[in-house]
Amino acid sequence: MKLAGRLGHIEPFYVMECAKAAQRIAASPACDPARGGERMLFLNIGEPDFTAPPLVQEAAERAIRDGRSQYTDALGLPALREAISGWYAQRFGLQIAPERIVVTAGASAALQLACLALFEAGDEVLMPDPSYPCNRHFVAAADAVARLLPTTAAQRFQLDASAVAQAWTPATRGVLLASPSNPTGTSIHPDELRRIDAVVRGHGGVTIVDEIYLGLSYDDTFGNSALGVCENADDHIVSVNSFSKYFNMTGWRLGWLVLPPALVAPMERLAQNLFICASTIAQHAALACFQAESIAEYERRRAEFRARRDKVVPALNAMGLRVPVEPDGAFYAYIDCSAHHPDSWDFAFQLMDSAHVALTPGRDFGRHDPQRWLRLSFASSQDKLDEALHRLQRVLA
Repeated sequence: MKLAGRLGHIEPFYVMECAKAAQRIAASPACDPARGGERMLFLNIGEPDFTAPPLVQEAAERAIRDGRSQYTDALGLPALREAISGWYAQRFGLQIAPERIVVTAGASAALQLACLALFEAGDEVLMPDPSYPCNRHFVAAADAVARLLPTTAAQRFQLDASAVAQAWTPATRGVLLASPSNPTGTSIHPDELRRIDAVVRGHGGVTIVDEIYLGLSYDDTFGNSALGVCENADDHIVSVNSFSKYFNMTGWRLGWLVLPPALVAPMERLAQNLFICASTIAQHAALACFQAESIAEYERRRAEFRARRDKVVPALNAMGLRVPVEPDGAFYAYIDCSAHHPDSWDFAFQLMDSAHVALTPGRDFGRHDPQRWLRLSFASSQDKLDEALHRLQRVLA
């Protein structure tokens, strides 16, 4: 069967290949405590170890019992759009009209809709290297070209205005940023974000900002939405967000877009045809995310993630697994492993075999020196993290 040519631009999701290898090793006698082995510790997973809090689970159960499972409006439940708007006011001091919020089937659907609405064949979209691999593939699925620009620790592994200005060509349509970023956990300084956006606006381009980890920010300097940082953001910034990370609803597949008013109707037309609506049960459940009890629990969990970061990063640095930029958000540490091994892909498999610790090699995240980097997720209990650090120290000593 002949496949569409665009599939040639969609690379394998290598993190999943590593995860499958880790599962195979985890099922072996070497990882069976009953046979003298030690369990595999999965620090390669990009989702919180916390799940939806009780009020959210109860809201889902009520919706199912009450039969509230039929299609919603393509833009989402009005009450949920209102609740998201209220969260922006409470958390960031921003007045975002509910009418600008589009509820989607996860952030993945949000990015797909944004790319299909804004990019076409031949367009270039500037992105940082490293970055989350699926984001560039959303661009490719719209028949546009994701142009990865190498970044350094000095840039916080993010684009800066100078790089964007130098890289802009007649084919460039805009930028796709992520702040905080997966895999680095680093954010764009607000002053730099304003400068980047000024360059983009000067060329008549579009700025899309993936903010799915913004709720998990640990530094007030960086914990602000592009919607409140950039000049005249209401007119042109597209913000992508999700219930997966801060709100701990990864498997529920629920996200949202905040759009300029002129984009809402075109996006509704796309959403109606491609998705009909996001999961109705998930939407009803998500309303409970914004109750005071749930927010208090999310804040407790955010503090726990920060405490894990504060313990993990110094320990990694001490054993020569250098984290050149402390993550200010998300739950990732981006590790320079070159002091121990020249190739992070081989090194990751070596650590799975010898330490029974699964990490993610840099191959997924870009093309600029990926063999130097590993991503560690600290979205595991502190006990598991302590054990993983002990094992890494054991095999690297």
